[in-house]
Amino acid sequence: MPVLSVEDAAAFVERERRAGRRIVFTNGVFDLLHIGHVRYLKQSRALGDVLVVGVNADASVRRLGKGPERPVTPEAERAEIVAGLAVVDAVVVFTEDTPAATIERLVPDVLVKGADWEGRENPGQKFIEARGGRMVFIPLETGYSTTNTLERLNRRRERD
Repeated sequence: MPVLSVEDAAAFVERERRAGRRIVFTNGVFDLLHIGHVRYLKQSRALGDVLVVGVNADASVRRLGKGPERPVTPEAERAEIVAGLAVVDAVVVFTEDTPAATIERLVPDVLVKGADWEGRENPGQKFIEARGGRMVFIPLETGYSTTNTLERLNRRRERD
């Protein structure tokens, strides 16, 4: 499925919901997609029937403070890569600092974040739980992160 606007994603989600399907939403930067991302998305998809993924826009990533060179991959490409995964049913790009507005527009049944977000303020969590939905935290795959990959590449470049 192509990358959708929030409005088109909301219409898609509503059709799926009317068909009795459980909607799962997660979000992230997904810069330099790695096996940790893929495993996380597979586990997210297993929690329902439809997986919608929010991808941070480039400006949003820069505001997260991930570093001056981030994101490495532009938002349109990151979104298209994520949309190309078989476990992903729809992708939306959000420009805000958090996906709260997107979550409130889509109203998923299950909201998923990595375990590193457990015990923190999670955008959309109170909103979803107040509507009978649930928040799920998935353990992260240790040793996999875009930051680690970039650090390894920089060390190799410095050695060469």
